[in-house]
Amino acid sequence: QVQLVESGGGSVQTGGSLRLSCLFSGYSASTYSMAWFRQVSGEEREGVAAIDTAGSTTYAGSATGRFTISQDNLKNTLYLQMNSLKPEDTGMYYCAAENRQSFRTAIQALRSNEYAYWGQGTQVTVSS
Repeated sequence: QVQLVESGGGSVQTGGSLRLSCLFSGYSASTYSMAWFRQVSGEEREGVAAIDTAGSTTYAGSATGRFTISQDNLKNTLYLQMNSLKPEDTGMYYCAAENRQSFRTAIQALRSNEYAYWGQGTQVTVSS
């Protein structure tokens, strides 16, 4: 049974940093691509960063240069290091997994309906 459990959210001021973690179980990281999504109340989930089984990464424009996605397969954990946080980064952050080694395009990798498995989310609030 695939399970994803996020942690690491919190409240920070503009310019601060957070590292989100997603502990995964029930599958091998060598066969699943993973991603982080953000959702603001009343809006659709938007892709923030994705990583495929080869370690290739994809970032949304808003995350490029500030966020880093990585994973530790020995610890079964996906990470999102977020630096230089801005108020517009506020939202519920979800990790997601899909049983495929990679996506053909960056748009596909950051599209929520490409992923079948989701965690419960962790809240990030950035104040100005």
